[in-house]
Amino acid sequence: MQQENQADNPVDQALEQDVAPAEHEEAVAAESLEAQVAALEAKVAELQSALLYAKAEGENIRRRAQEDVAAAHKYSVGKFASELLIVKDCLEMALKDNSSIENIKMGVDMTLRNLAGAFDKFQIKEVDPQVGEKLDPHKHQAMSAVEAEQEANTVVSVMQKGYAIAERVLRPAMVVVAKAKSEG
Repeated sequence: MQQENQADNPVDQALEQDVAPAEHEEAVAAESLEAQVAALEAKVAELQSALLYAKAEGENIRRRAQEDVAAAHKYSVGKFASELLIVKDCLEMALKDNSSIENIKMGVDMTLRNLAGAFDKFQIKEVDPQVGEKLDPHKHQAMSAVEAEQEANTVVSVMQKGYAIAERVLRPAMVVVAKAKSEG
């Protein structure tokens, strides 16, 4: 009978009804949290995968850039070398046909024109100072100094022309310069 009384008791029924929804809400909240955790774990895995992919892609780009630079260094003179092949061919022809001095001279002249054309094509310019020009230590190398009627540190003569490529000196011109005049 007591059991019937408890079941019939409205307070007990109200308590049972309050407890059941609370337990249900806790179960739903736990499931929701588990779903959120699972979603976050999936997102972390996705981001880790993207990070690894980005690192690998960055490494591939770096490696390809190194290979490109190495190839550029290795083959950078290729075009210039092909121009020099023409010069070599002309020299060989000039030496092959040595029937007369005129033919040799013509072959050497043709060779010089081809070489000058190759230099122009690759921006190789002569550094050929004129007599009386001021010594420029960036373009000229003073090989000796002599007494002269000119102002001190000016070019008296050119021993060997210099060359520059795109404004960068490959070889300075070798020059003789005037000494400062000694008083006496």
